[in-house]
Amino acid sequence: MELDELVDAVTRLVGGGGQRFACCEDGHGTGHVCLVQSEELALADLVEGISSRYGSSRNLAMGGHVDPTVNATTGLPLLKPFGAELVDMRAWAYADSWIGAGTVRVGDDARRVVLVAERVVPAVEGLPADASWVERVVAVTGWAGEARTTDWAAVEKRLGTRLPSDYKQLAEIFRNGAFDGFLSLYAPEDGVPGMDFAEHAEYLARFSTRNGTGLWEPYDIYPAPGGLLQWGTSEQADQYYWLTEGDDPERWPVLASEDIPDTWSRFDGSAAEFVFRMLTERSHPHSIARYHDTHWFQSYEDEE
Repeated sequence: MELDELVDAVTRLVGGGGQRFACCEDGHGTGHVCLVQSEELALADLVEGISSRYGSSRNLAMGGHVDPTVNATTGLPLLKPFGAELVDMRAWAYADSWIGAGTVRVGDDARRVVLVAERVVPAVEGLPADASWVERVVAVTGWAGEARTTDWAAVEKRLGTRLPSDYKQLAEIFRNGAFDGFLSLYAPEDGVPGMDFAEHAEYLARFSTRNGTGLWEPYDIYPAPGGLLQWGTSEQADQYYWLTEGDDPERWPVLASEDIPDTWSRFDGSAAEFVFRMLTERSHPHSIARYHDTHWFQSYEDEE
């Protein structure tokens, strides 16, 4: 099977709508499907091909050493079929499926394997009642990536304003990527052109100075008093801002606009609450829950 055909086969499986997987490999059983075992395919090529469609992978095993923190919600179903034969495994989360690409020992040979496995729905019910909205977003996506420290004092000095604390936590924890492959944060030092938070704010300010604010009527663009400051976008060109009214950024409401002008929605809550409700509530005006019952974060960070 050619690489493009293999990635297409993965896509058909993960888009199948929660079907029960049953592998045909001897001794493997249910809960996953092995798509290929090959001595010819290179693991680097497999990872590159799958990453081009599903973002960056997480490393679950390397050189026969398994990450001891892996559990049922972070990729363990990809490891179970292979036991002591496992050498390497990279993982991607997508809705209610895990995608895996790795190397296994078969006798004296090393073979590459690609599989799709059932993914446990991350739960938020077990969180304490006073869990923050950021903690709820982490829980519902099952995200286990490593947070990055940001020099927020420098960012805020550059912009001339403090920023909401929950957004700063989201940006450090999730960094460069998209919730459900749809909603992306603008984050400081983002490696994707056009997605750096401060650079984008400055670009919008210059654009509005040159061209006016007709695209955002009846609002202005920050740093105008009470102007809009953008923190997110979507693959459908939806836009997510704070209305920077008042001196306390913790009280800034969220304004959301679809790609059609004059379709503003106001949410009197934080960015993290907006993201969580967007992911989980079908009644939310910008709901993703209408399309996915299980949620994930698709990372675009370079693999380490």
